[in-house]
Order: sequence, then C-alpha cells, then structure tokens
Amino acid sequence: MAMIISIMAVLFLADKNRIFILQMTALSLVLANARYMLLYTLQATNRVKEYAKITTIGRIVYFILVVSLLFFGVREYKIMIFADLIGRFISLAYAMYFCKDIVFRKVSTFYLDFKEAKENISVGIKLLFSNMASILIIGTVRFGIERSWDVSTFGKISLALTASNSMMLFINAVGIVVFPILKRTDEKKLPRIFTTMRDFLMALLFGALIIYYPLKTVLSMWLPQYASGLMYMALLFPIFVYEGKMALLINTYFKTFRKEKLMMRINLISLILSLFITFITTILFKSLDIAILSIVVLLAFRSILAEIFLSKLLSISVYKDIILELMMTLIFILTGWFINSWYTVLIYGIVYLIYLAIKRKDIDNSIKNIKVLMEA
Repeated sequence: MAMIISIMAVLFLADKNRIFILQMTALSLVLANARYMLLYTLQATNRVKEYAKITTIGRIVYFILVVSLLFFGVREYKIMIFADLIGRFISLAYAMYFCKDIVFRKVSTFYLDFKEAKENISVGIKLLFSNMASILIIGTVRFGIERSWDVSTFGKISLALTASNSMMLFINAVGIVVFPILKRTDEKKLPRIFTTMRDFLMALLFGALIIYYPLKTVLSMWLPQYASGLMYMALLFPIFVYEGKMALLINTYFKTFRKEKLMMRINLISLILSLFITFITTILFKSLDIAILSIVVLLAFRSILAEIFLSKLLSISVYKDIILELMMTLIFILTGWFINSWYTVLIYGIVYLIYLAIKRKDIDNSIKNIKVLMEA
C-alpha cells in the first residue's frame, strides 16, 4: 500500500512538496501500522504499562528533536517530518523489544490460517472503515480549507485544531484501560456503569473547557503571528467534549456489544454529511467561519446519533442530557466568539456552576457508584 501511494504521487502530482509529503506519509504508514499491531497485542494481554511507555517514547523523541531544531533556528518542514519519522521508528523498535518473543522467530514457525484470517478481517474491516470515516469527518473539512484558502490560513486552522484536541490524549489513555474492564463485566451492570461514567465524564469535560481561555492567551503571546487563527479555538474547543464522549464511552460500549457494523454506519453517515457540508461551505459559499463551525456540528451530530442508538441497547434515556449539553456547547461558542475578553471566563463559569447544580444528584450518585466499582 505504501509503495502504491508513493508511485501514484509521482505519476499524478506535479508539486514536489506534495509528492514528498505523500511519500513520507506512505513511510509513516508502514511504521505506524507495524507498531499498532504490537500495541493492540499488548492491550489485549492487559500489558497497559508497556503500551503507555511505547506510546509516550515516540512523542517525547519527536518533541525533543523539534524543540532542538527550533532552538537552532531550523525552519525546514522536511526536517520536521524526518523528526516525526525518527520518533515513530524508535517507538516501533521499543514495541518490538517488548514483544520480542513474537517478533523475532524462525520463519518455519509461521503459518497461514485462512479461516482465522477471514474471521479477523470480517470484524476488522468494519472497524477499519469506521476509523477511516471517523478521521475523514474532520479531514474532509481540512481538505476543503486547504484547497480553498492559502497555506498560511490552513496552518493557523491546524494549530487551532491541534490545541483543541490536546485533551484527547488523556481521554484516549483512559479508554485503553476502560475497554478491557468492560469486556470482563457482567452485561446487566453495563447500563449503570454507562450512566455513572457519562455523568462524571461530562462534568469533567465541560469543566475542562475553561482551559480554553488561558491556553488561547498563552498561545497568542507565544505565537502572535497565529493570533488570527487562534480566535477559531472558540468554535473548535468543544470538539474534545464530543470526541471524548465518543472515544471513551460510546465506541468502547459498541465494541463491548460487538456492534462494529453499527459504528461503521454511523461514521459513514457522518462522513457523507461532512462531504456535503464541506462542498457548500468551502466551494459554494467559501465561508471559512462556517466551514470551521461545521466541524463541531458534525462531531456533535455523530455523537448524538451514536448515543441514541446506544441508549436503546442499554434501555436508558439520554435526551434531556443531550439537550443540556448542546446548550452548554452553544453558550461556550457564543461567549468565546463574540466576547473577546476575560469576561467570557466569568460568564461560562457561572453557566457551568448552574449545570453542576442541575446535575448535582446525578454527579453525587456517579461518585458513589465509582467508589463502589473501584472497591469491587
């Protein structure tokens, strides 16, 4: 697949920069997928500590290399990409070390089991298309922005997206632990656990939105030339609320119930909607503001649609909570977009306290249930 991508890039693209980026993407594909094979093996065997070390070391190496390059005045993007690939290679090597008993074996010990391969592919292909569609929901909008506006605008939006998605690192880390626990839990307890986790998680995520204000201030001071792009963080920051709920709760429960096909359908529906909205916002109307806002709308739509299906599986009602969360998101976006001062912290802080007051009983029950679950 990597070779096909590289050859197609050379044959069909004239821009040398685009060819280089696609070729490096192809190389990254090889390194990333080989590593993920080993990471999923560690996750399946409950070796979470090793999983965390492998995931962390690649990012640390990349961070150190990039900071060093910036310190010495290097601004060449190709060298930055090489730094990322070095981090990925070291992470892969570390994964191979932890899984050396299954990586370094004699060729004679390998064999093909077509029946098992077919079973794995029948499940895995659904998750593959589901994950690809999930990535392309945002990716399609980014492609539209990259095609309709200049590189500078695209870079500013990418920074705002990266900053907005920073919280997902912690959420994904928790998700790694939650899935194996749910798989070993009695199905009768799953609705109660879902409600407990949902109330507690949403209270934390909406509280974490307050980080937007100091983060935007710090980034604006550190990168003043990106200040115009950072204003879009007001629209994009709620991303991690819906992505976090999707990654930690909804996807985890769908996988626990073996509803991979339903996951795929929901993501594909959201992707089709993304293609339609991107065409309207970036090509017909060419409105950058609406195009960026559509990212949050699309992710909220996917999260709500998925949660409605999941609530039916669990025989619980989530409609009141969904409406309340949409109101919180709307208030955050409106205050962040129209009030460019620290008054937004005060306004959103008051609204958040009202949210906690409304959800007080549910949150209290969640804390008690978490204590019971931890003891169990």
